[in-house]
Amino acid sequence: MQLAEVLKLKLNTDPDMDKAFENTSYQYMLACDYISRYVFEHEFQINSAALSKELYRDLRSKFLLKSQMAQSAVRTVTAGYKTVNTQLQKEPYRFQADGKWYSVQRDMRWLTKSLEFHRPQADLVRNRDYSFVHEGREISINTLGRRVICPFTVPDCMKKFLDGSWHFGTAKLVCMKNIWYLHISATKEVPDFTRDDVKQVVGIDRGLRFLETVYDSSHHTSFESGNQILLKRNSFDRVRAQLQAKGTKSAKRTLKRISGRENRWMSDVNHRLSKALVNKYGSGTLYVLEDLEDVSTNEQNFKSAGQTHDLRNWAFYDLETKLTYKAHETGSEVLKVDAHYTSQRCPHCGRICKENRHHNTHIYVCDRCGFQTNDDRVGAMNIWLLGTLWASGTDNPAFTAEAPA
Repeated sequence: MQLAEVLKLKLNTDPDMDKAFENTSYQYMLACDYISRYVFEHEFQINSAALSKELYRDLRSKFLLKSQMAQSAVRTVTAGYKTVNTQLQKEPYRFQADGKWYSVQRDMRWLTKSLEFHRPQADLVRNRDYSFVHEGREISINTLGRRVICPFTVPDCMKKFLDGSWHFGTAKLVCMKNIWYLHISATKEVPDFTRDDVKQVVGIDRGLRFLETVYDSSHHTSFESGNQILLKRNSFDRVRAQLQAKGTKSAKRTLKRISGRENRWMSDVNHRLSKALVNKYGSGTLYVLEDLEDVSTNEQNFKSAGQTHDLRNWAFYDLETKLTYKAHETGSEVLKVDAHYTSQRCPHCGRICKENRHHNTHIYVCDRCGFQTNDDRVGAMNIWLLGTLWASGTDNPAFTAEAPA
């Protein structure tokens, strides 16, 4: 199994380096925008080799990109279009006609304009556009003019990447608040996690009222309240609505700044949640999550427009990603299971009945055996059970209305 993370280096630059990096990243951005428009105007040709053959000379002459950077710009744009195409295919266009709901598959042809590149940055290939020099104390970075030898600072939490066990790949040169950073992709091979490695199973139900409800093999349940999170997000929403109503240039700049602040805050919340879990349970833990890919994009699963907005805007995938790489680092694994009936099934007798869950009181009461508990706890218990079924040998554990587990 391969761990994949990002090493973030702070570059200690001087004015000449700043100017060189600024010019390189700006021209790279313009080149990506140029390629993107070409792709949009030529029936979404996203074959990197064909695009490079067609646009290579223009990228060299118009934007002064060096050979490797020209190739990287093409790959940056094609990767962006492929990502958008995947996202469109995952979320079909839904419409209602004659009292019925219909679904139409989407692809890149649904785009009304080309992908736009607004942020100056540049992708750099290791040992071609960047390399570590002077026994790893400095880094050599290629620019449109000359190579720059730049000292850097590594945060304490990222010094593990420099122990020689990680393999470095493509890096991204970015500027944030007038400080230059190099974000380097890093991979490391670790042993695969198998059923024999499972020491304990932890079921995690994600939501808004409780960010996570956790049920473990000791039959202990813990809740992480989401009330303060919702209040802060609602505050962001109110400020955003006021700025959008103004529509001035100043308001748009503030909107961009607030968006970045909110994203960083959400990422920090998920980082702390995932870190607390791996620190608590340690190695050999199977963390079990519901597969929310189809659930979270289906309007019929939402109770109100407000819930639709909240669920779609909270970073559930970000929490899953952070928990996954932290689990892999500690010799654990994250398993996604079928979400159907996990909130409707009685953990004691297996009865599946939608009406047993009372949303107003957040209580689950089984009409067959009388089992009663918090409705989010029921979800976590059922998710935990699916994880134990996987650990015991069931490849795709799931609950069905006809034959509940």
